[in-house]
Amino acid sequence: MDILIGPDTRWYHGSNKRFDTLLAGSTITPVRALAEAFSHQPTILSMGEDAIVHDGAEPGFLYAIEQALVIGRDIQAHPHTTMDKHAEFLTTRPLKVRLLCQLPPPSREQALAARAQLRAMSSSMEDGHEN
Repeated sequence: MDILIGPDTRWYHGSNKRFDTLLAGSTITPVRALAEAFSHQPTILSMGEDAIVHDGAEPGFLYAIEQALVIGRDIQAHPHTTMDKHAEFLTTRPLKVRLLCQLPPPSREQALAARAQLRAMSSSMEDGHEN
């Protein structure tokens, strides 16, 4: 997935907690759907070109960062990400946030479908490593 960032990029954070200031060292992303997924506190997440699949089950909160950010000063690329370039950044200082919405937990049907898809992906990866 091509993720473009610039001076007008809107940054998001997903959490299962309410607050008005995001702490230094927190993860933010320009991908709203990714922040929404992380708000559900998944233990596993897969980000593809067209979909984000995860096993999170908690209700969540979606936040927007309320100030302009400078890469290298306010945020830095996540040094240990397994995601696409520009998908995850870490904050280097506390940042003001605005609550955009509360997110209900995934429905039972969504959760079952996601778990099945994640199992299939894991099985496929294991099969690929055996060759």
